[in-house]
Amino acid sequence: MRIFHIEPGHVRESADLEQLPAADLKGSGYVWIACSRPEFEVEQARVQAALQHLCGEQLVDLHISDLINKQLPSHYDYTSQYDLLVFRRLVAGSTGTLPLNAPKAEGTPPRLSGPPILRRIDTSPVGFAVFDNVLLSVHPDDCTVRDAYADKLLQTTPAAEPRAAGARQPTSPADLMLRIVNSMVDGYLALRRELTQQLDHWQNELLSPRTRFTNWTSLLEARMALHQLDDVCEEQRSSIQDWIEAIKTWPETTGPADARERELLEVRSRDVLEHIERVVHHVRRLEQSVETAVQMHFSVQGSRTNDIMRTLTVLTAIFLPLNLMAGIFGMNFDFIPLLHQQGGFWWILGAMGLTAAALALVFWRKRYLARTNR
Repeated sequence: MRIFHIEPGHVRESADLEQLPAADLKGSGYVWIACSRPEFEVEQARVQAALQHLCGEQLVDLHISDLINKQLPSHYDYTSQYDLLVFRRLVAGSTGTLPLNAPKAEGTPPRLSGPPILRRIDTSPVGFAVFDNVLLSVHPDDCTVRDAYADKLLQTTPAAEPRAAGARQPTSPADLMLRIVNSMVDGYLALRRELTQQLDHWQNELLSPRTRFTNWTSLLEARMALHQLDDVCEEQRSSIQDWIEAIKTWPETTGPADARERELLEVRSRDVLEHIERVVHHVRRLEQSVETAVQMHFSVQGSRTNDIMRTLTVLTAIFLPLNLMAGIFGMNFDFIPLLHQQGGFWWILGAMGLTAAALALVFWRKRYLARTNR
């Protein structure tokens, strides 16, 4: 568990919840309590006591269950004292997690088919409880976004180098929550190139005339993973849209500074929503690319089959007259023209050759024997 006391121009990390007196939060400062899901499950009573001390309010039991649940989809909820946002992250993990990989029975070995990048996209939920002066975030065990943003936040100390104007210190718990969510969304945007390259490789394999594609199980799993990833992104977008609508219902601001802060919060929320929409657009484009590649694969296979059948039909048509001549002169009759002549065999053989050549020329002129360029 990491605890930060954030004030304008200064960030201090504390070692214990009890070291944060509520009097320090009456001004413009606020507290960020970041803990892993197992830590929150074990020490939820201690966290509840700290929230009661700092905010005068505790989490509702149902919201505690939401923060502990590992399978909960992205959604937004609220009370009169705080807002709750559960957001599924999209980052590269060592192994895939639900919902991209369904739970398997104990002792069942993991499947190794499908594009590796799809199996490495981690969609574990991250929960945020946003109070007026406290942000409680519950992360998975291996959440690198929390530690990365915490290290970035500590750079706001006076000893640190001046930071860029666009990376200024968060002004409120809601602003901090949106920055962390934006970092999680951008984590998927960083995977776009690798994911696109792997699926492009599959498309080339599907359309290559020199290979025979047989890995249909992996392709089906990849399509299912993309569909589920699309569902995750839709849930993310819906939760952020609910959050934006909730901001509009907040009480009116009392001064220009508060109005400016509210406006910046709405702008950042719309920016997060725009990033999520980019992810949705990219995932759907990948889905369409896979579907198109499969359809083109079967179209190419049908075209190849048609070419083979056309060639066999032409060859059959060429040899049919020759079989007719051979059948006629193979009849058991004594009186057949050219049968008892010395050059009859060569006359018939020449006629058969001319007939075959004439038919081949006709079919070639009609492009029945033309070579298809690939």
